[in-house]
Formats: sequence, C-alpha cells, structure tokens
Amino acid sequence: MAVQAECRAGRPLAAASGRCQNWIGPRRGRKQPKGRSGWSRAGAMWSAGRGGSAGPVLLGLLLALLVPGGSAAKTGAGLVTCGSVLKLLNTHHRVRLHSHDIKYGSGSGQQSVTGVEASDDANSYWRIRGGSEGGCPRGSPVRCGQAVRLTHVLTGKNLHTHHFPSPLSNNQEVSAFGEDGEGDDLDLWTVRCSGQHWEREAAVRFQHVGTSVFLSVTGEQYGSPIRGQHEVHGMPSANTHNTWKAMEGIFIKPSVEPSAGHDEL
Repeated sequence: MAVQAECRAGRPLAAASGRCQNWIGPRRGRKQPKGRSGWSRAGAMWSAGRGGSAGPVLLGLLLALLVPGGSAAKTGAGLVTCGSVLKLLNTHHRVRLHSHDIKYGSGSGQQSVTGVEASDDANSYWRIRGGSEGGCPRGSPVRCGQAVRLTHVLTGKNLHTHHFPSPLSNNQEVSAFGEDGEGDDLDLWTVRCSGQHWEREAAVRFQHVGTSVFLSVTGEQYGSPIRGQHEVHGMPSANTHNTWKAMEGIFIKPSVEPSAGHDEL
C-alpha cells in the first residue's frame, strides 16, 4: 500500500527498485486520441526515477548565488539577467513551468515537463543560461531575440523539444534533457519580447530555435501519477497560450547598466 501511495503522488520511491509505473488518465472525462498501439495517449505509462530531497539542493544553489560578488536581488522591478534562478508563470492558464524526475512513457521517454498551479513547489525553478558557446555572462540582461537555455535546477536537465507528439494534445512534446546542464542544440529557446531586454514585469514568449514552436499550455491535465498537472507542449503559432512572466526567484543584478534603445524583432 505504501508503494502504491507513493506512485499515485508521483514521488520517486526510496525502495531498492527506485521505480514505479502507473497508467494516467485525463481529468473530467476528456476523450483523448488513440495512438497506433490502441492505447489512449492519456493512458501512456510513466516511470519515476530516483531522486533525493529537493529542499537542501535548492537551498544550496540559492545560497551560492548570494555569496559575496553574486549581487542578487529578491524583490523589485527590473530586468531578467543571465544566471538568475526563477519560476515562469503561463499568464493565461496561471500555471508555473515545472519538471521532476518522472519520465514520459510515450514519445521520447525523456524527463517530463508540466505546468503546476502551486507557487511554492521547488521543482519549478529554472536557471537562465547561454548556449554551449556562451553568450550569456552572469549578470548580463537577457536581450529580446536572444537564445538561452533554461536549466531545471533540481535535476540539471535543459528545457528541450523535438519532433515527438505530446501525450495529451498531440502537439509537440516538450521535455527536459541532458546531464548537469549539458544537452544539445535542441535546448535553445529565443526570448520573444518587446523592447530591448526581457523585463521582469512583461509577458514574453519562448520560441524554439530548432523547430520554431512556442512553449505553450492549452489546459489538458494528467491523471495518476501527476494528477492535475497541465501538459506543456510546443505550438506552431504565437497566441494567448504561450505567454509567460518571470515570477519568484533570485535575480542577479545587472553587471552593467543596459544601454537605452529599441531592438526590432
């Protein structure tokens, strides 16, 4: 019974197996399209990998950002800067971008990415980084039109998408991929915003560099083991489902004052 309860809650098991599998179903009786196997996409099998306590890891990272020379600010309006750790809120569906050590049972089988309503979940923190070649020094304001990586703090995997169908809506699957922040060129997302820099109070979009889709939420919700979490996926067009805003986090103060002006996207 204890094992079943942990699987339903979507938590990694402490037992030697370190794994559980469950069938998930849509909420409110939504009818989902069937895959080639005859199983509904909402009935894809999920597996939870091993994981430890989130709190100490997250606390360690946030403290590291606050060491002398880190110059971080917790509150107040300003710019989003490289190296900052934050949560991202979908402004239409009011869910935060989230990931966890639970893999998709269909599609790529990579670590799943979802949207959650809770504002205090430690699995919703992402770190703003540049591409593998750099281009995003710590404390530099993120420019509109700049390509960045979003690295999930607690698992070290990057926000990623590719040509696999998403489990519920059959849009493009969004996953978390890589090890210790290193993945591949499908981890890059262009920040689409107005003006010259990404402002913390402004709504922005993230457009995937490799496939051109926008990071989106359309309201589909999973069943067990992550009941109530929303599907996150890629959509080909810019619309109300793919606007995001920076929320809770620690923001590195700009290392230099940004110059005035306006960039045309």
